[in-house]
Amino acid sequence: MSDAFTVLWTHDTCRALRTAGRVDERPPVAFSGVHSSLPTWSSARAGDEVYALHVKAGIVHVVSRMRVLDMERRACCGAAPATWQDPAFPGHADWSMLGAGGCGAKPVHVDATPVRFDVPIPGDLLARLTWRNRRGQTRALKYVVDGRLERAASLQGFYRLTSDSAGDLAELVDNETMRRR
Repeated sequence: MSDAFTVLWTHDTCRALRTAGRVDERPPVAFSGVHSSLPTWSSARAGDEVYALHVKAGIVHVVSRMRVLDMERRACCGAAPATWQDPAFPGHADWSMLGAGGCGAKPVHVDATPVRFDVPIPGDLLARLTWRNRRGQTRALKYVVDGRLERAASLQGFYRLTSDSAGDLAELVDNETMRRR
């Protein structure tokens, strides 16, 4: 059975996506790291879904839903760097803002929905989203007031959603996809 996770994309990451003209494009890769500057996707497996989230003015948006294909370096990644000055993943230079230069970055190949910044999570759904840890304990999102997120601290990282919350986010993304057709 596959799992679903959330990862928070920072303002810098989202600004870089916009500047590079990646809106409405499907990322083929994201990056996992070993340092706190880049979330580690070590819990994810092939087939799992990852919801990239972004917070702007208290509104949480689903930027992309990514299904993990693999977490291996492939030919598409380009040659491994020979020196510290070489790019880590020259084959994915167009998507390097997703963490290619992060400490210990590893590629995560994904099948993703297009990058969007106009799919807000409704306030009532935001208030009832829950995540679970490896021991099965659940937690809700902190700092939700009147359907808005006052602080993003409890979203920072890579967290496993409960199955109900994963279903709710999947429905939101699927409905938005159908509306756009």
